[in-house]
Amino acid sequence: MYRFLLYISNAYAFPIGLPLYNELKTRGISVKWFIDKESTRAQCPFSDDILEDIKEAVDYDPHVILTATDVVPDFFRGLKVQIFHGFNAEKRSFKKDHFRIRGLFDLYCTQGPSTTSIFLEQKQKYKTFDVVETGWSKVDSLFADDDKVEAEPNSVLISSTFSKNLSLALRDDVFEKISELSKTGKYKFKMILHPLLPEETKQKWMSLEGENFKFYDTTFLNPILKSCSIMLSDTTSVIQEFLLLKRPVVTFNHFIPKPYLINTTSADEIESQLDYALSKPEEVIKLIEEFTQELHPYTDGKSSARVVDACIDYLYADKSDIKRKPCNLVRKWQMRKRLGFFTLRSYGKPLTLDPNSKQTD
Repeated sequence: MYRFLLYISNAYAFPIGLPLYNELKTRGISVKWFIDKESTRAQCPFSDDILEDIKEAVDYDPHVILTATDVVPDFFRGLKVQIFHGFNAEKRSFKKDHFRIRGLFDLYCTQGPSTTSIFLEQKQKYKTFDVVETGWSKVDSLFADDDKVEAEPNSVLISSTFSKNLSLALRDDVFEKISELSKTGKYKFKMILHPLLPEETKQKWMSLEGENFKFYDTTFLNPILKSCSIMLSDTTSVIQEFLLLKRPVVTFNHFIPKPYLINTTSADEIESQLDYALSKPEEVIKLIEEFTQELHPYTDGKSSARVVDACIDYLYADKSDIKRKPCNLVRKWQMRKRLGFFTLRSYGKPLTLDPNSKQTD
């Protein structure tokens, strides 16, 4: 009865959408992918249920658009649902990034209490959308019983954002320090980089490949996260994903240092901080546990199921208190121009189906 559309732009959204895709297929619900960037389409790791262009996506007429991007076309009739492309990395000032309301979405499926509370505040302010806490689909496999991976002793996962003023991958002093440490055999380094970092940066770090350093060019991170004892990072949402495993993280020049992170501002201190993290200090672990309870308390691996349930329930919900979304004429024009799809059609209120027609198990 239902048609779902997974709307993505960048390759890092594949691991976010795939658990939802699998959940929908398991239920026998129709689901398709729409990828609005040609470069991302070329990196797609599968070939089934992919719509070729925006016209096909519109003609598919989805009841629900699950969106792992910041924007979604207003000319889709169905529910426009924000499922997020990451945790709140706090790269920018509060409420100007993760919590920014662009006037495009009908439903926010939030990751945990720390984000739900703020989006509920925003709901009261704007009155154009609803909020349901579901957990985040991407981390479902972190908790899957059939995918247990033990952390390798003294293994260090290095991750880095693409933001120029925050990225440790762009720092020569950090590169030289990791190069030096990788030759000692003291640590087993594994590295992942944000896919938007320049290719020359990736090649530079790949040059360290050897017995004690392995580079992973993938966006499917969960198996790698689970295989590492600690993390070294800067200011990226992958930090929060790793913290869900209750393991310490050393940060380099974090934009907003936190008590549950082991922060350093000097490449010369990286080794001593890694050693401290590997000791699994009790006070740090306790702070991590408190933080993750607010960030994402769900460890059952069923967030994708909750997202699907929330969307179906909201299709039939009474939305009489929801106001029409703002016109946003400039943003709507920009979206049409980028997608090459020009239409006067625009939906300012969320789709609602007849409650009497709802299927029950």
